Parts: sequence; C-alpha cells; structure tokens
Amino acid sequence: MKYCACCGAAVELRIPADDNRQRYICTVCGIVHYQNPRMVICSIPIWEDKVLLCRRAIEPRYGMWTLPGGFMENGESTGDAAIRETLEEACARVELIDLYAMYSLPHIDQVHMLFRARLLDLDFGPGQESLEVKLFSEAEIPWDELAFRPVRYSLEHYFAERTKGTFSLHVGELSPVNYSI
Repeated sequence: MKYCACCGAAVELRIPADDNRQRYICTVCGIVHYQNPRMVICSIPIWEDKVLLCRRAIEPRYGMWTLPGGFMENGESTGDAAIRETLEEACARVELIDLYAMYSLPHIDQVHMLFRARLLDLDFGPGQESLEVKLFSEAEIPWDELAFRPVRYSLEHYFAERTKGTFSLHVGELSPVNYSI
C-alpha cells in the first residue's frame, strides 16, 4: 500500500499507539488502514451419496477440481456467501446444513470455511469460473486433481464420517507447502 484510500496522501508502515503490529498509516489524515485475512467460503453440495465439484476455469489451479466457493463479500454472512458462491460457480441451489470445517492459512492471509449443504435439485452446470461441474461418489473423486488442501481435507473427513452418520466440526491451521517436491 502506497496511498491512503481516504485522502490519497502517502502512507507509512509503523505501529500505531495501543497496537502491536505494523499498519499502514496515512501521513496526512492519520487513518490506520487495517488489512485483515480474507474469508474463503465454500459449500460441500451433497446429493444422495455424491458431492458436487467444479473444475476451475480460473487461476490459481486452472483445470483442477474444487468445491464451489470463493471470497466473502462485505455485507454478506458466511452462509449467504456459501449459497451465492455455489450458485455462481455451479449454477446450483443449496440449503446449508452446518459449518463443517474451518482452516486458517496465515501464510496467505486466508481463513477457509466450508459448509455441508443439500443440493435442492439436479439443475446445475458450470458458471463463469468453472469449466465443468459434476457429481462424484467417494470412489470417483479425482483426489490427485483437487486444487486446495482445505477441500481435500474436508472431503476426506466428510466421507469418513458419512459412513458413521455423525459429523463434527473440523478446525485446523495449515502451514505452507513446498509444491516443488
């Protein structure tokens, strides 16, 4: 950040009074610009014994499979974001069941929240950010082609717990991965 979003003056990085982290502070109007983690909200759309996945039409991870999801908007609840993202990416309507997983990714300033959801019908298809959308049973999941670790972990937990018929909230912190290995 170089300029204040409020007045356009230069900003400098320093620790404000009564704080313990460096923040961008305007050199003219003094406003502190807080930059907080971005919320990535997904659904796990379920139809009978299958889960709906989207093949990404955008970077990062173009062409790989993921659950419908994306960044939460201002003025939106997490549930509303999950429903909106599912409609945008998979043209699918869902009813949320519960919050199923939450992963902190501090190395990229993100928090991922994934909701179990019921598909309301089979009227779905690729949205602008998806190449294709498909229902997968556990045996059909393209495990080696999943785009993101929170998606993989959530699906692994879901299929393991589905056989038991009880679901619990999964919370974790994911560290960086060296993808060159």
